[in-house]
Amino acid sequence: MTQEQRTALVTGSAGFIGYHTSKQLLADGWRVIGLDAMTDYYDVSLKERRHAMLLQNGGFAAINARLEEPGKLTSIFEEYRPDAVIHLAAQAGVRYSIDEPRSYVEANLIGTFDLLEAARAFPPAHMLMASTSSVYGANTEMPYAETHKADSQMSFYAATKKANEAMAHSYAHLYHLPITMFRFFTVYGPWGRPDMALFKFTKAILEGKAIDVYNHGDMKRDFTFIDDLVRGIVNLVEAVPAMPDARETVYENDSLSAVAPWRVCNIGNGQPVQLMDYIKAIELALGRDADKNFMPMQAGDVPATWADAGLLEQLTGNIPQTPVEVGVAKFVAWYREYYDV
Repeated sequence: MTQEQRTALVTGSAGFIGYHTSKQLLADGWRVIGLDAMTDYYDVSLKERRHAMLLQNGGFAAINARLEEPGKLTSIFEEYRPDAVIHLAAQAGVRYSIDEPRSYVEANLIGTFDLLEAARAFPPAHMLMASTSSVYGANTEMPYAETHKADSQMSFYAATKKANEAMAHSYAHLYHLPITMFRFFTVYGPWGRPDMALFKFTKAILEGKAIDVYNHGDMKRDFTFIDDLVRGIVNLVEAVPAMPDARETVYENDSLSAVAPWRVCNIGNGQPVQLMDYIKAIELALGRDADKNFMPMQAGDVPATWADAGLLEQLTGNIPQTPVEVGVAKFVAWYREYYDV
């Protein structure tokens, strides 16, 4: 390792977003310490394949452990002294949180607490922590802005993520830890999660099975292509929130805390797409139509999401722009190759 090389700790590095983020950091010259528990929430072989590809780069080191394993994170921080921490590990999924809420307490609440404690002992220059657009919950004012009040979460998953934001704010205030929370908006792309709509729809259509379309198709999502999301995360690493008494620039509608080096930032396309148009893009990429089961709204779900990406653009000079037709086609090409269909 050269003297100038920086070290990033990426939690959830074998996950969909964690893999792509680690890959980009390595390409940018970082040393990356990847932590993942390899849980069986979905096909572990997909996670193992992602890590195997990252391990082809000598700058990547893999650690197989749970966030909430007592003392584990503190020992990792002590050994590697990361300059940046990108916290992506979590129990994900809105619907799964209805059936298995305890797993969200363990990974998202206790695990994140242990991460904050480790950072308190060995402070990085910047911590970036994943939240979700789901924290906006029952909000109806759109596009969603970081300065909007968000106190009406509709799922336990979203509630744990809002709790993470509050936990992080208290640590930023008490221990002067610079922390940026980013709220993701419906991320999709190659190497995606099998529980996400794009993956499930593609698999079902290729197998000649019907797809379940909730709320009778009357849904809108701010679909964000994985490459755009990763660019946003990596660019935000350099946008370190300053202490209140050391701020030279405060942007319009900035979510910077008045009492801590903490902010929240949306990463979304800023262009909501009708679910039926998204399905059309999948059909087009596959060259076949889907059989559709129209269903009522699922518990914990919301009818629409829409990001105001203005703060992201001010902080990084860049916002997501990939059209769904382009992003979906890239996913389908990957899916066909990976599963040889």
